[in-house]
Amino acid sequence: MQPSHFAPDAHKRALIAGSIGNFIEWYEFAVYGFLATVIAKNFFQLEGDAGLTSLLLTYASFAIAFFFRPLGAVVFGRIGDRIGRKPTLIIVLVLMTLATAAIGIVPVYASIGIAAPLMMTLLRILQGLFAGGEYGGAVSLMTEFAPRGKRGLYGAWQSFTVALGLLAGAGIVALLSALLTPEALHDWGWRIPFFLALPMGAVALWLRVSMEETPSFVQQQEKPVVAQAHTAATLKAIVMGIGRVMVWSAAGYTYLVIMPTYLQSALHTGFNQALLIAVISNIGFALTIIPSGILSDRIGRRTVMLIATGLLLILALPLLKILQADSSTLAVKAIVVLVAGGLVGMLAGPGPAMLSEMFPTRVRYTGLGLAYSLSNAIFSGCAGLIITGLIKETGNLDIPAYYVMATAVVSIVALMTLRKDDHLRSLEE
Repeated sequence: MQPSHFAPDAHKRALIAGSIGNFIEWYEFAVYGFLATVIAKNFFQLEGDAGLTSLLLTYASFAIAFFFRPLGAVVFGRIGDRIGRKPTLIIVLVLMTLATAAIGIVPVYASIGIAAPLMMTLLRILQGLFAGGEYGGAVSLMTEFAPRGKRGLYGAWQSFTVALGLLAGAGIVALLSALLTPEALHDWGWRIPFFLALPMGAVALWLRVSMEETPSFVQQQEKPVVAQAHTAATLKAIVMGIGRVMVWSAAGYTYLVIMPTYLQSALHTGFNQALLIAVISNIGFALTIIPSGILSDRIGRRTVMLIATGLLLILALPLLKILQADSSTLAVKAIVVLVAGGLVGMLAGPGPAMLSEMFPTRVRYTGLGLAYSLSNAIFSGCAGLIITGLIKETGNLDIPAYYVMATAVVSIVALMTLRKDDHLRSLEE
């Protein structure tokens, strides 16, 4: 129910304002991932080290950012649950945009030595901190404004902007690698995508300043203050949330971000072909998000997410084997990654609404933000490190599939505990 004093189009404005910050965050995430080999050479190629070591160091700075996301989720989540979704999301957006643009001006290792990788890592840490405050607020905003029976659809838009951000990041990098020589891309071209965060951030800021506070938060503020003796229940919900989205984090990162680097370093695919495959996997991801969000409003989050997780468990190894086969053409590889991306999209569609429904209004920003960011810190942020490290140690090229399968087993168990009627209940306590 929308309270009468809210503008009739407030929920649509909230949907756009909530989505755009997330778009910028994932655009940058994709840019850093797809430029990992260039950034490795510029910042982490320490004297006398092998190429794979510099790549491992690049992924380490990638992982560090993820570990600051949960801290950001707690810090900004507490602020957002106390002073409101709107002001907190404005603060987070400004800080995140500035940290991203600053990456574009860091001097390279050849200019300032060890200070270069340290500055890059510090900016990644700041980005992680601010990005941690984005997700919980954006999903709270969108699901709290959602009309009855449309929370899955509204939450799915949040994930859809992840896909758009990843695609925009991949598209910009692909465009630069097509327009510039490898030398120009390595020297200065890689900086351009980071500077583009500034105009994007300006548009997002304008949208967020003009949106309204959510009806749920306003109603919550009008209630008498009660002693918060529900910490144990919140912690239990956070742990259960991590279990439910673990496979989403692991498979999403493995198929949508790490795949280009894996194809280049392990399977010796060319840079442009690997980027093209990454774009196709992200298209598969984008195609299934909104439909699966809508479907979860009809048949429940539990059913949709269990089907997707079961398929990932069964198909992870066969799909990887097809990618590895010498006989596989580019078209065959494209179909494989399209399917893999589509399965991740089936989790990302209902996922935000499912997390939102696990927490009451007074702790929703903090709770769902923490569950999501902890899962991402452990199972996305470390994926590049774990997979690259294990391949280096064992020489086994099937590691990415085993990684996805292991997380799928845990998520199936956690998803089985979801109530079938969660999508029908009101978000209010």
